[in-house]
Amino acid sequence: MPTDSPVRRARVADAATVAVLLDDFNREFDTDTPGVDWLTERLSQLLAGEDLVALLVGEPAAGLAVLSFRPSVWTAGPAALLDELYVRPQLRNQRFGHALLEAACELAARRGAETLEINVDGVDVDARRFYEAHGFRHTEPGETEPMYFYYRELA
Repeated sequence: MPTDSPVRRARVADAATVAVLLDDFNREFDTDTPGVDWLTERLSQLLAGEDLVALLVGEPAAGLAVLSFRPSVWTAGPAALLDELYVRPQLRNQRFGHALLEAACELAARRGAETLEINVDGVDVDARRFYEAHGFRHTEPGETEPMYFYYRELA
């Protein structure tokens, strides 16, 4: 069943479902979360536009992928970032994550993106293994040094 579960784009009416999944994701990994109510309100705005897309798999939702699109200086198409990919713990290893990642790649390609970027914590060996098994790498073609993601809090 899970391998043929359809992936669909979340609508504004799905904001609360997406919010619950994102809140659960952060809580599972002991990461701060603004809470379901705040996320629902924010997602109600974002899902109405085209810059952020959430994909859901399963009914009820077993997991989600969240993608951000922004203009790129280097390519005619947008830069695409997979912000989040999450499958409920009890439903893992049933290919929901695979279905979400494939759908995210297909959507990014349809929108003209040349690559799909993902940031993964170095200690998250399982996520790194998952993405690498799906053709993602942390080096540019022909290079041996890994790429790094840097950030700085502004507030």
